[in-house]
Amino acid sequence: MIEWANTIIQGILTGGLYAMFAAGLAIIFGIMRLVNITHGDLIVLAAFVAMIVIEVTGVNPFISMIAVLPIMFVVGYFLQRGILNFTLGDDLLPPLLVTFGISIVVQNVLLEIFTADSQRLKAGTIETMSLELTEGLSIGVFPLIIFITAVAMIVCLQMLFNYTRIGRAFRATSDDATTAQLMGINHKHIFGLAMGLALVLVAIAGVLMAVRTNFDPTVGPSRLLYAFEAVIMGGLGSLWGTLIGGIILGVAQNIGAKIDPGWQILFGHIAFLIVLVFRPNGLFPRTRDD
Repeated sequence: MIEWANTIIQGILTGGLYAMFAAGLAIIFGIMRLVNITHGDLIVLAAFVAMIVIEVTGVNPFISMIAVLPIMFVVGYFLQRGILNFTLGDDLLPPLLVTFGISIVVQNVLLEIFTADSQRLKAGTIETMSLELTEGLSIGVFPLIIFITAVAMIVCLQMLFNYTRIGRAFRATSDDATTAQLMGINHKHIFGLAMGLALVLVAIAGVLMAVRTNFDPTVGPSRLLYAFEAVIMGGLGSLWGTLIGGIILGVAQNIGAKIDPGWQILFGHIAFLIVLVFRPNGLFPRTRDD
């Protein structure tokens, strides 16, 4: 029983990381209805940017975010303003094709610069610290920090969207970009800010991922898949739903690994399929009043 309880707890904490992967994707889709195939590769890009910052300055991975976050914001803003804004419209195919192409470019550039060698960021003793809940049951401090960060991230985003001027602009543009433009809102600028914000979240997720596990230029698509599954299970555009979707995915994967290590990824996909069968719109589908 203790072993299964530990499996569930570890799955919940893993779900926090998946929710962080998915939060930026949820924002992008919720505001622009843009399906960003590059999302996973941008997570990996953020990890490599952090690695460069650490090598140049010698700072801790967490301190490196001071540089990584604004860098990724700028990348996101100009990526949206310079390329993706021109693909938006009623047809979902152009942004899919363009972001798929960008994904290939990012992967190959990273491979050319950093090779296919696996990398990892070192954060010291916090990686191995644990808290003992009961005899035989403990949780890692760093996974707990990741989960708390994911929850704090979603709380901050909800406050941003509900109680700030820029948040109201995001929501108005999401509901009707044409009407918002008539009211004096520059929707192209808002879309750029939304992508910049999404990449700030991506940067946080990328750095924490790089501390928790190994990464290389080719792991982006798997991170994208986890993000997609968490977003769709939670309900497209729902931030709290994204957290629940990530937890379901993490718990399912850990249960699969407990039964047989080869079933870890399979159980996550099965959980995704089950949710999709019974709740095609996700557990907490976003409404226009959210």
